Amino acid sequence: MKAAVLTFPGSNCDRDLAVAFEQAGAEVHRVWHKDTDLPAGVDIVAVPGGFSFGDYLRCGAIAAQSPIGAAVRAHAARGGYVLGICNGFQVLTEMGLLPGALMRNAGLRFICKPMVLRVGTTDSAFTSGYAKDQQVMFPVAHHDGNYTADAETLARLKAEDRIAFTYAENPNGSVDSIAGILSENRRVLGLMPHPERASEASHGGTDGAMLFRTLTGALTLA
Repeated sequence: MKAAVLTFPGSNCDRDLAVAFEQAGAEVHRVWHKDTDLPAGVDIVAVPGGFSFGDYLRCGAIAAQSPIGAAVRAHAARGGYVLGICNGFQVLTEMGLLPGALMRNAGLRFICKPMVLRVGTTDSAFTSGYAKDQQVMFPVAHHDGNYTADAETLARLKAEDRIAFTYAENPNGSVDSIAGILSENRRVLGLMPHPERASEASHGGTDGAMLFRTLTGALTLA
């Protein structure tokens, strides 16, 4: 399985994300935001956390307009897999690959701590290694992680079983404690918590490793 990990000015989790994929057995290629093409044969594009372009305009808004953005959209349109974590989730909403928006945390403070999550669905290549309602612990580190969507979008996410993860205790005001969602074809996942920071024992927990192992296994067999 071949993964492309993007890097924007201000990305600070790109190496962590690349290592998590490598440990799961994936072949990883690093892609700079000014590139216009993805490596041939890429199965999944991973958009890392951080503060792309300093979040000076709006979180993820500038990154979504980077030269590589057109290739990411085309990859998704072909049915390719995309994973966006934290700032990457914000980028994916700005690209229009996922619905809703990430707003300022309800408490107006940066949150950085491990959080207990509940697995909302196992019907995806990202989450099939977990059990439904299983509790896992991933760290969060964000200032704008308050997921917001209108009533129609929220109803559709629920009806289509596209809520991938929820917070056991809501840290940021996200509607219905949503921590991660899937696209309509279930091949794009955006989540605010960081599974790549919970992928080996030295991190203090390994609950995130399953996401990468499951994904790598599913795409290798596809």
